[in-house]
Amino acid sequence: MRRRPKILAALAVVALPISMTGVSSGGPPAATAATPGPASAAAAEAFRSAAAKYGVPESVLMAVSYAETRWDDHQGKASTSGGYGPMHLTAVAPSELMERSTGEQLAKGESLRTLYTASNLTGLDPVALRNDTAANIAGGAALLASYQRSLKLPVGASTSAASWYGAVSTYAGASDRTSAAGFADDVYAILARGAARTTNTGQQLVMPALKVTPDKAQLAKTALPLAKKAAAATQCPAQLACESLPAPYSQYGPGAGDYGNHDLANRPKTGKIDYIVIHDTEGGWQGTLNLIQDPTYVSWQYTMRSSDGHVWQHVNANDVAWHAGNWYVNMHSIGIEHEGFAAQGATWYTEALYRNSAKLVKYLAKQNNIPLDRAHIIGHDQVPGTVPSTVAGMHWDPGPYWDWEHYFDLLGAPIYGHSIFPVKAGTTVTIKPGFASNQQVVTDCTTAGQPCAPQGTNFVYLRQAPDDAAPLVKDLGNRPNGADSTTQVSDIGGRAAAGSQYVVAERSGDWVAIWYLGAKAWFKSPASAPDAFAKPGLVVKPKAGKTSVPVYGRAYPEQAAYPAGIPYQAVTPLQYSISAGQAYPVGDAKIETDYYRATTFAGQPPTDHVQVLGKDRYYQIWFGHRMAYVRAADVDLKLAY
Repeated sequence: MRRRPKILAALAVVALPISMTGVSSGGPPAATAATPGPASAAAAEAFRSAAAKYGVPESVLMAVSYAETRWDDHQGKASTSGGYGPMHLTAVAPSELMERSTGEQLAKGESLRTLYTASNLTGLDPVALRNDTAANIAGGAALLASYQRSLKLPVGASTSAASWYGAVSTYAGASDRTSAAGFADDVYAILARGAARTTNTGQQLVMPALKVTPDKAQLAKTALPLAKKAAAATQCPAQLACESLPAPYSQYGPGAGDYGNHDLANRPKTGKIDYIVIHDTEGGWQGTLNLIQDPTYVSWQYTMRSSDGHVWQHVNANDVAWHAGNWYVNMHSIGIEHEGFAAQGATWYTEALYRNSAKLVKYLAKQNNIPLDRAHIIGHDQVPGTVPSTVAGMHWDPGPYWDWEHYFDLLGAPIYGHSIFPVKAGTTVTIKPGFASNQQVVTDCTTAGQPCAPQGTNFVYLRQAPDDAAPLVKDLGNRPNGADSTTQVSDIGGRAAAGSQYVVAERSGDWVAIWYLGAKAWFKSPASAPDAFAKPGLVVKPKAGKTSVPVYGRAYPEQAAYPAGIPYQAVTPLQYSISAGQAYPVGDAKIETDYYRATTFAGQPPTDHVQVLGKDRYYQIWFGHRMAYVRAADVDLKLAY
């Protein structure tokens, strides 16, 4: 059997709904910041004190910390790479090096234990460096100063930030110069932009913008080797040290259909690339790399490691990988797997992962003319089922803890978060609830029925009435028995995620109702702290005289478009519909109506793979948590504002 679904680690998944809102957080600096409280003042003083004591420019120290963790402190808990605190001091045990590292990294294994190096430099106990923010910042400053001295460069809080490029690149703990330079370039870009943010522990920090021209020649003074030359077929931006690990295109059985694990194509000639799909692996990177080399398994174009954002490419972007669980989306997308577990969130979704992923996505979007918006840079959780029976089994990664707002800041395409238009019936709104302070109650991450550890979430809950006690909305695709949606970590049926768009059906005080899966769905969005912002856009409404119109999970051609020898692929309506009086935003009005015929092993290059193009037109729309398609003949296209 081919095109089998990705095997996920079992996650028990229940709970009490609650609505909490907050302000946005992200990369760009805020023009002003709230008056710091005692905790915030203490954090700011910790950076000042450590910079002065160890002779590091405060701006450099803060920018390095922001690049590593965005100043977040996981309160004594480690990231997947063993990093602690706002300076990401690492403490990977020697026994773990074989599991976490490539051969090249084993040679530099000490860089995975910087917490103990910092302890030696400062005299502070490793426990304090893990758990105390001020101690952790001091440890990071001591490390930077030691790297500067090792390069025989001057140390001092008054030294120019431009003269610390070599030390900053060393702090990355990278295995090659390309990766180290990528980290240092990120740090200096943050420095030039400035930053202001409320951290996950409620500390408000501000770093003024400082534009300098770093001395990049210092990189040659480090002991880091040059990166391996990427294979010619690798499609990555120059600032990423990508490796090629090809997925097999081979026949493994006697039947013509017994092959794997992707299909050769010639995109965009055999189908436009419209989407980049963000996945998480639900497993460690080494196991993931083992799976991609199995011809009987599925495939995706890229894998990214959590600890440092290292990238492997497996399938050429012009070919069709089997990753989305929807052949139409596979035909038109590139899949990127990110090492991590959706139910664990921030422990795995490191800043290095976000930054390198954004670099890759920006590159791929530019190469393929893909818009940088949430209708085209999508989560696996947005991919629709193909027919009613497949909807409930669709995936929900990267989950509620993927920070879409920060990710789109890094992409240079911030999610819309301001408006001169009122939020009222008929307007199109973009959801932007913030992340760090938007700690919705989620359950079943580790124990059935128990709340997950509090952390930022990327969504607002949707209710059946404008009342905090009202049940969450129903999703007949997820729960065919008609039960209400839940707060289970995997249950996306009652959520509107950051960047998604909807049409307002009604407003009642602080509550807003949107059209969602064919019904009204309510969420709280007070004017003083809104979670939704009005923005003009195209919407679809059922044509006059139609009481309802169907929605679809794919946009295949009409039967007349299929040539002899290629079976007609039926387009079956999903279990949802759009009733008269409802409206839904358009994500893309110019998608291809097509079917890429690729069902047998074709050799290289393929000679019997065919793109069937139809004349029937579809629109991609925002419909529920997932996207959907409607026939242009069924709806009217209008501008809403």
